[in-house]
Amino acid sequence: MTRRKIVFVIVEGSSDDTALGVMLNQIYDKDEVYVHIMHGDITTKNGIHSDNVVSKIGNEIRKYAKDHHYKSQHFKQIIHIVDTDGAYIPNENVILNSEHEEVFYEADGIYASDQQRIIKRNEQKKDNLYRLRETGQIWKIPYRVYYMSCNLDHVLHNKRNSTDDEKEEDAYAFAKKYKRDVGKFIDFICDSDFSVMGDYKESWEYIESGLNSIDRHTNFGICIKGELYP
Repeated sequence: MTRRKIVFVIVEGSSDDTALGVMLNQIYDKDEVYVHIMHGDITTKNGIHSDNVVSKIGNEIRKYAKDHHYKSQHFKQIIHIVDTDGAYIPNENVILNSEHEEVFYEADGIYASDQQRIIKRNEQKKDNLYRLRETGQIWKIPYRVYYMSCNLDHVLHNKRNSTDDEKEEDAYAFAKKYKRDVGKFIDFICDSDFSVMGDYKESWEYIESGLNSIDRHTNFGICIKGELYP
């Protein structure tokens, strides 16, 4: 009997796993889905840049493999889901908001008390995401990165600025809504007005343009359709 291969899914937080984990296990029913929670955005962490971001992700995968006595051939693919956080918007759309320390994402841009910090963060994120979207393999395993814009809560719940409590509550509600009807989840991700389908490279060129990375878009449907109709 052929051994089930591992689909290694990287997400940024536990609510992302809650919202997507059940559906991914159903979509990849012939494989073993492991959702790896990165606990934050690796593309904006201190010391992470385009020269080492791929190796940092590779280290996470190799550690998991070592802990479970796996080799690279036991993996089918790596799926990396990231928030865009409006990283591609023009610098003039990073808007001063001195009244609040928190960063707010709105339709016209990012509101922040420290504009230069956000501009610098965006540059780092853009460089790292460009490196990742051009990466086809990590540790000889097929790899692709997909975006949720401006973040996962925006795509799944139409909320840009959710609190941690709201993220958890909405994630459970989302999983409950779709867990018994994965077909509706597939339609939601692939056929909504925010779904960016078609060519993978062109989907990234789309999100990099204008204010698209602050708007509600995802190219994750490309991943789902590719699994259903390889």
